[in-house]
Order: sequence, then C-alpha cells, then structure tokens
Amino acid sequence: MTLRLFDTETRTLRDFTPLVPGRVSLYLCGATVQSDPHIGHVRSGVAFDVLRRWLVANGNDVAFVRNVTDIEDKILNKAAAAGRPWWEWAATHERAFQRAYEALGVLPPSVEPRATGHITQMVELMQRLIDRGHAYPSEGNVYFDVRSYPEYGKLSGHRLDDVHQGESAGEGKRDPLDFTLWKAAKPGEPTWPSPWGPGRPGWHLECSAMAEFYLGPEFDIHCGGMDLVFPHHENEIAQSRAAGDGFARYWLHNGWVTLGGEKMAKSLGNTLSVPNVLKNVRAVELRFYLGSAHYSSMLEYSDQALRDAAQTYQRLEAFVQRTVERAGEVPVGKWTDAFAEALDDNLAIPRALAEIHRVVHEGNKALESGATDIARESAAQARAMLGILGVDPLDPHWLNPADSSSALDALDVLVRAELDRRQQARTDKDWATADAVRDRLKEAGVEVTDTPEGPEWSLNKEA
Repeated sequence: MTLRLFDTETRTLRDFTPLVPGRVSLYLCGATVQSDPHIGHVRSGVAFDVLRRWLVANGNDVAFVRNVTDIEDKILNKAAAAGRPWWEWAATHERAFQRAYEALGVLPPSVEPRATGHITQMVELMQRLIDRGHAYPSEGNVYFDVRSYPEYGKLSGHRLDDVHQGESAGEGKRDPLDFTLWKAAKPGEPTWPSPWGPGRPGWHLECSAMAEFYLGPEFDIHCGGMDLVFPHHENEIAQSRAAGDGFARYWLHNGWVTLGGEKMAKSLGNTLSVPNVLKNVRAVELRFYLGSAHYSSMLEYSDQALRDAAQTYQRLEAFVQRTVERAGEVPVGKWTDAFAEALDDNLAIPRALAEIHRVVHEGNKALESGATDIARESAAQARAMLGILGVDPLDPHWLNPADSSSALDALDVLVRAELDRRQQARTDKDWATADAVRDRLKEAGVEVTDTPEGPEWSLNKEA
C-alpha cells in the first residue's frame, strides 16, 4: 500500500510521492521560544517524529528541518517584563524545548535553524517580492500586498472579506489585509540592517526564508499545529509562491492538546509543563500518551487519561520484558502488514496500536503455554512496531537511568544541598569553598547557571 496523507491545502487524502525518489524533504514549524514548553507545545514534535521514523523505516533519506523562532513580539515583551536581554530569554527557553524533545525521544532534526541566523535570506526574499510587485516598503516597514496574490486563502478557506491578520494597522500600510514582512526599528528593540532601513523580520517571513534555504524552492511536506493554518501558513504560501517558489507540496497539521475543551495555551493559564508532568509519569509513558491519538485529532488532557495511557504502555512493556527473561534476547523484528497498512493510511495510530495489542495478546498466550519461540517472534514484532512509534521498551534511550523521574528527583535533592552550601559560602565570602563546590559538581557532569531567581542546574550530556 502507498503512503497516503491528508493534505490540508487540497482537503483530500493524497498518495505521497516525493519530489526525488527515496529522498523526502520535510519542514516543521518549531518553537517560538517565549516560555518553557508544555505538553501541547511538544505534541507536534512527537506526531511528526512518527512520520519521519516511518519514512526512514521504508528506506527514505529524510531531510528534516525544525526551526526556532528566536525573535518575535512575544519574546521581546516577556523578556522586557522580566528585565532580561531578549537573546538570553530566547536561548534559555530554546534549551528548555531541546530538553523536552530529548526527554520524549524525539529524534534531533537534520538542522535546527534560528530565525536570527537567516536575515540575509529574508532580505533577499523581500527584494524578490518587491521586484515582482507583491510587496512594498513604507516608512521603514515592508508589507506583503495580499490582493496581489489571487490564491490567498486557499489553504485556510478564508475569504478576503473575512481576513484579519491579527496585527496592528501598521505605519504606511495600504490595506488592512496586508501583513508585515519587515518591521521598522523601534527604541529598545534589536535591529538588523536592510535596504529599507534598520528593523527586524516579521514572523511569517522567517519560515519561508529558512525552508527555501535548506530544502530548496520546492519541497515535499510542511508540518505544524492546526493553529498555524491561518495566518502563519497561509502567509508563508502567499509570500513564497508570489516570489516564484513552488514551496510545500503537502501540508499536514496536528490537533491541539485541550484542557476543559480549550486549547492548551499560556494565555489561558491552563498549561502543564513537561517537567511537571514527568514527575507523575515516565517520559516514555508521556510520549506514548501524546502519540496515541491520531495526529490530526484533538487530545483532551486529564490526569486519568494520562494514567490510563501509562498503564497501557506498562502492559506492552511488561510483555517484552517477560519474553526477554524467559526466552533470552529479543531482536527488533519486522512489523506486521496490518500495522503497515494502518500507518500508510494517513498515520492511523489507533489502528496501529490495535494491531500491537493483538500481537502482544498472542505473545502472552504463547508465553503462558511455554511456546517461547513464538513469544520471541511476537516480542520482536512488537519491538519493531513500538519503535516506529518511538516507544520501544528496549531502546537504549528508555533504558538510560537518567530517564527515571524518581532518579532525577533524588539527584535534585543532592545537588540542591550542594548549591545551598555554595550559596552560604558565598554569603560568608568563603570563595574557595564556593568554587570547590562548583568544580566538584562540574566534574560530576552538573552544570550550574546563576540566575536572578537563584542557581539552576542541568546535566552536561558530554561530561
């Protein structure tokens, strides 16, 4: 069966055929690093990690780009409110996202570009749009002329009369429909030079420039959360295709994690941070939960639903572990045809999980009857299928003791005691003792960062 994906732009289930046979180019809108990640933020990372794993498992070489938006209004506003430099604020939360992705076993991207590293490409893209009559400079700003692009609204289904960009009217904007490509310099804000004066890029411009730079003027798949369909992705399409690029050939959007029927968002005050959730379940169990629903569906969060998912995973894990204990080493086998058919059908994860449960049920029966060879074969199949979902119980990532939240909690108690000792030494001006504590922690692979709220620590993976 050919992989079929639901394309948001055409609203149809389409056979997936890459531009270059055996090579897939994929762009995922990554984090706007304004705050620490909650489980709603990382769902797209988990959902499209499964897509990537399935493409690779079927023999494709995947170029996977996941950007970081490190300059944007919310970042500047929150950094200013906290009295911190914007670049420090962005870098701090970028690291928090990276830790969350790594904890959940999300494979690192081929490249993770930052918006601020691609201003040159953005300036070039704006110049092409101006030359083609699709953008115009005005009072230091540059705007995209929405009415100049007749297909505007095709992705989202918006009619021009209903469009609202969600941004201020802007100085010198000809039409309220138009959106900002370049923002003129303002006091206290970071700026970069451009032919139209100093300023900074608009959010929509960033992804178009980075996607083209790394994947070319036309590429296979663009992914992101459904909240990005409008205006972000609609504007990406408009500016890229108006500039002459084919841009993305398939558009995939994941559903939200909801709480009380509402999208999980900082503005609603109903967030569940990844570190906090990992105090209650293991990282592999949280990943299983986030990946258990179809990627395009809403996932309504509740503590009970999370516990149920964790218990379900533990039963699958227990079968594999019992098989190892009774039958010896279990290699990674081959998935079943039913599993492949489910994933080829627009990543039908619930059906794929049903097939895993069927295989595990048969394997448990074989273990009970003493048919260890049959049980080992079932466990090998289960490992292969769970591995595609990123939750193979015997994957070294999940066998790492650092994955245990209880181990991290215990380590936190010990490190905090050392940090308290260091702080007291600094208060007493006993610099030798303070430095000795820090050096000892560093030798143990613990990095200490002093912040206005007190010292923070993290594990240095390279130690």
